[in-house]
Amino acid sequence: MPDAAADGSPHPGAATAPGYRPGRTLPLRVEAVRQLKRRRTLVMGGILALLPLVLLLAFAIAGSPDGRDDRVTLMDTATASGVNFAATCLFVSAGFLLVIPVALFCGDTVASEAGWSSLRYLLAAPVPRARLLWSKLAVGLGLSAAAIVLLPVVALAVGTMAYGWGPLEIPTGGVLEPGTAARRLAVVVAYVFASQLVTAGLAFWLSTKTDAPLGAVGGAVGLTIAGNVLDAVTALGDWRDFLPAHWQFAWADVFQPTPEWSGMLQGTALSVTYALVLFALAFRGFARKDVVS
Repeated sequence: MPDAAADGSPHPGAATAPGYRPGRTLPLRVEAVRQLKRRRTLVMGGILALLPLVLLLAFAIAGSPDGRDDRVTLMDTATASGVNFAATCLFVSAGFLLVIPVALFCGDTVASEAGWSSLRYLLAAPVPRARLLWSKLAVGLGLSAAAIVLLPVVALAVGTMAYGWGPLEIPTGGVLEPGTAARRLAVVVAYVFASQLVTAGLAFWLSTKTDAPLGAVGGAVGLTIAGNVLDAVTALGDWRDFLPAHWQFAWADVFQPTPEWSGMLQGTALSVTYALVLFALAFRGFARKDVVS
């Protein structure tokens, strides 16, 4: 009889070392420190922190953006206040740029261990397979959340220094007081993270299927872009409501005198549902996988 079950945990009655507790293997703190020290984490953090400075420099060189065709957008109010600037940074990055760190942190996590041929040694430690995935997933989601929070926080600080702390000018007319606008911005950041859970689920599932981190990360980014393309096909009609990309900018309804929550609720429910299915597929497939890397 083998000494370990398919999930990497010992069979009932199998001999184990004194004091061995599967739940204490691969602590989250250890995994988090490992991932934080990696060069790709530091590089991605630097890119996200520099984006608001790049956008600020662009406005300084080209001047304040003006409305086109008498239509005022969030971009046109970017220099009105620090909160407007932070909201604009989220607007220009939520569709693609923020997809990359989420796909990187969730897609590289398991596949990189396989690529380094260290995955089988982790399981032989022995770290139960479910425990390994939970640790990897928790840290990956934590880093993804940190990346999504980092951008608006830096943008708010940079924008406030450049344009002052003032009310948020609503493109459709009216203003929100600074305190109210900051709270609405925090809600938007939480929604952006929820909408990116689909990308996280895709990346994590692909990470358990391949030994190539680039394949998992690139596959998740590619599928996310494909979803955006499909959402642009108006001929699909109501079928687009089942695409997570269809709701990725539903947070714009929060920046109104009276916020509208229905779009965000639908987008969150759809994204969380898809993500849970993908996470379940990752755990189920990895429990049965023959790990040789």
